[in-house]
Amino acid sequence: MNRIRKSTDLAPEKAWFKSSYSSGAEGNCVEAADLEAVANVAAVGVRDSKDKTGPALHFPKTSWSTFVTRVREGVLDPRA
Repeated sequence: MNRIRKSTDLAPEKAWFKSSYSSGAEGNCVEAADLEAVANVAAVGVRDSKDKTGPALHFPKTSWSTFVTRVREGVLDPRA
């Protein structure tokens, strides 16, 4: 059974970093954490920077890497 986990349960506050695409001007900011570095889990955590203790998503590192690569290649347009 999956359960929603608070971002602070996945990684300590200092592990989270803001996306370089998040300017903050529009209030739409995303933060990520390398869970392998802090919890020895091959995953990446993603959270809303406005809700630092709220829920977080986590993805296998390979899936996250594929997603980032596709965005960089223009296959997935984050503005669409």
